[in-house]
Parts: sequence; C-alpha cells; structure tokens
Amino acid sequence: MKLIKNGMIATDSEVYKGDILIDCGKIVAIGADIGIEDAEVVDASGCYVLPGAVDVHTHMDLDVGFARAIDDFYDGTVAAACGGTTTIVDHMAFGPKDCSLWHQVNEYHRLADGNAVVDYGFHGVMQHPITGDRLAEISEIKEKEGISSFKVYMTYDYGLSDDELFNVLRAAKDAGIVITVHCENHGVLTQLRKEFVEQGHGEAKYHPLSRPPRVEAEAVNRMIHIAALAGDAPLYIVHLSSAEGLHEVMKARAEGRPNLGVETCTQYLILNDSLYDDPKEGLKAIMSPPLRKDSDREELWKALADGGIIDTVATDHCPFHFKSGKAEKQYGKDDFTKCPNGAPGVQERLMLLFSEGFMKGRLSLPQVVKYACSEPCRMFGMYPQKGSLEPGTDADIVIIDPEKKTVIDKDYIRGASDYSCYEGMELDGHIEKVFLRGDEIVSDGKFLGKRGDGKYLKRAASVLAK
Repeated sequence: MKLIKNGMIATDSEVYKGDILIDCGKIVAIGADIGIEDAEVVDASGCYVLPGAVDVHTHMDLDVGFARAIDDFYDGTVAAACGGTTTIVDHMAFGPKDCSLWHQVNEYHRLADGNAVVDYGFHGVMQHPITGDRLAEISEIKEKEGISSFKVYMTYDYGLSDDELFNVLRAAKDAGIVITVHCENHGVLTQLRKEFVEQGHGEAKYHPLSRPPRVEAEAVNRMIHIAALAGDAPLYIVHLSSAEGLHEVMKARAEGRPNLGVETCTQYLILNDSLYDDPKEGLKAIMSPPLRKDSDREELWKALADGGIIDTVATDHCPFHFKSGKAEKQYGKDDFTKCPNGAPGVQERLMLLFSEGFMKGRLSLPQVVKYACSEPCRMFGMYPQKGSLEPGTDADIVIIDPEKKTVIDKDYIRGASDYSCYEGMELDGHIEKVFLRGDEIVSDGKFLGKRGDGKYLKRAASVLAK
C-alpha cells in the first residue's frame, strides 16, 4: 500500500486537505489523518495533489508523407509523464489511399503497444472514400476496440466535402460516436497560400496571414450547422484558436445547441503571432491553426474562466526537429507552405495551466483540473476511471509544489524535440512526483518508469453521445 499524506487535494469542484490511500493501482480511500501500518508514506505537505492530467489531442509518430513527427510513442509519452500527463488519446494519421479504417487501427497498435509509458487510447480517422461499407466500419471499431471517436478534416488532402461530413455525422450519431473536427475553410486558405507563394512571400510571417481567424470561424459555424442538420450529431471542435471562432461557439451555446464539445490548446492561451516575425525562428511555431493576437488569447482565457463555453485544453502535440537530425522544420525556410505543421507541448501543458492559469489568478485550481483532467475524460469515455480522485479509480496522481519554480529550457525537455516554443519561461510551481496506477513514474523531473508501462484503453461513449 501507498499513502499520500497531508496534501491539498484538488478536484474539479473543490480543494481540501487530506490523505489518499492506494492499493493495487487503485485509490481505496480518501480522508483526513488516514493511518495504515506498513504503508509506504509520501509526504505531500505544502503541495497540491491533482489527478493525472489527460491530453486528448496528441500526434505521436505522425507520418505526414514528407516528414514524420520525431516523438514516437516512447519519447512522447516520457515527455507527457514528466509533465504530469498520465493518459493520452492520440489522433491517427491518414493511411494509404483507399485503405480500410482498420488499417490505421492496426498500424497504431503496432506503433504504441509495448512502447507507451502512460496509458493511451486512439481517435479513429475518416478518409476517402466515404462509402456505406466505410461508415459501417466505425461501429465495428467502436465495439471491438473501444474507439468511440473519429476525426474528420475540413482541409488537407483528405478533407471532406459538406455532403461527406453530413453522411459521417449521421452514421456517427446512429453508432453513438463523437466526431472531432479540424475546422478551417479549405478553399480560402488554399487560395491565400497560393497567392503568397506566387508573390514571393514565403517567410513564416505569412503563415498566419494565409489562415486568418475567419477561415476558422466560418468552418466552425458551418460544422455546427451541419451537425444540427444531422440530427444534432455529437460534435467536438479541436484546437479552437481565435476570438472569431470562439464567438461562433458562443452563439451555439446561447442557442442551447446540444452534443457540442470544444477544445482549445495551451499555445493559443500562452503564445502569440509575434513568434512568426523572425524569418528563421518563426518556423518553430508553424502549426495549424496558427498562433493569433493577444486579444484572441485573452478572450479564450476569459471563456475558460467564465465556464460553459470551452470544455477542454489539449496540446495538438506534434513535434519536428528544428536544427538537429533532418531538421524537418527547415523544409519551410524559403516557403512556409512546405514546413510541416506542428510543435511540441505535451510536457508543458499542465504546468502552463497551473502557473499561468491558477497561480496568475486567471483560473481557479478546480478549473485547471476540469480542463486538463476530468472534462477530457467525460468528453471521451474515460471518466471516472481517469481524470478524477475517487475511491475505486486508477491512482493516477500528480504532486505539485507551488513554492518552487519550473524553468523551461533545454534541460527541461524530455521528448525527442530539440526545442520548446515556451523556452525561457519561468513558471510558478514544480512537479514533485507523478504516479501511474499507483507506481511512481516521475520524481523531481526524473523519469522512473519503463517502456511499455502504458496500457491501451478501450473507451466508453462520450457524454456528448449519450
């Protein structure tokens, strides 16, 4: 048995002093002054004790055709663990042309099984052709694999047309599956990118100009209406980045639109588009949607503080090398459209929310727990097994000392990436220990676990689909 004593326990509803008793990987009791002989005692005095964080938007080992994310399921989940994230749900990459949806399910088990060091699940991915047989596969995969969410794109090579989106949403509603969606207007951004390149504007600073906020807002609005037309099909909007996009969500909330989930990411809360001004270093921050203005950041923070608008904060973790190795980010040095989209973030997320949210007074600590731990699990069928501190649940726990500091520098990085977009930041708070199902896997920044410790999670239905 293990006993975590004297900590300030934080849930998504309250913070209180107490002890947590762990046995056989589960929380067996929570209370004041628990005393058990022969239990291994962990003194959490002066510290906050949170549920293990859950990141429901990562891209480990992502193959984008001309480049591959450099965090595989081992390196990426070590970074996650060191940042207090004990569960991820990874978005699958597209498979070969015309492949069955099962192809990527099998491929991702090959990539992750025996390699991940934290618990993990997968989001399926929809790609052409959208046939009756293809739509039937989503029910089969949900039943056999516990994959109760599938992603669609409104842009990129496998972006779906409105009629295809409509058909996917109807099939998903019937199957009790939530559809997650990357919302950007493909036609407009494609035209803008083409024009900038033709005019010789290949610098990083043109990336956000080629994907302006209304490109996101229009697609968010259209997707919400298509889901309504599909019988209020369960819909989850990923990586909301802009005030304009947020306003479309707020309209839907005001109308009482059901079965709608919304995610933003830490980069859209912390960073801004000034990072693109440096023609070389700006490549580090090329991601889609791009970083926005400070005014967008502040509106997203306010929405989180107000509650009831945004449901989760994830990362869209998808790192590529900037300098070392093949330096994939350098593919875009003369043409930003050739730079692979994505940046690291899975390690930084929880402490950024703790420091810049809670410690800076933007959010309460229960709100941090809600957006980083419990609500992601409700959205994707893992609650209360994950994301909560209750008797009977997995003993995934993070202990944070608020009196210490965390400096994001090269020594901090635990993944395979050679940079962090947050380098140079000093954060209030420091992760002392991380437990996965009762086992201590991180102590003071040192990873103590081993390859393959993570278990695959068969997920139940989302609250959006019930």
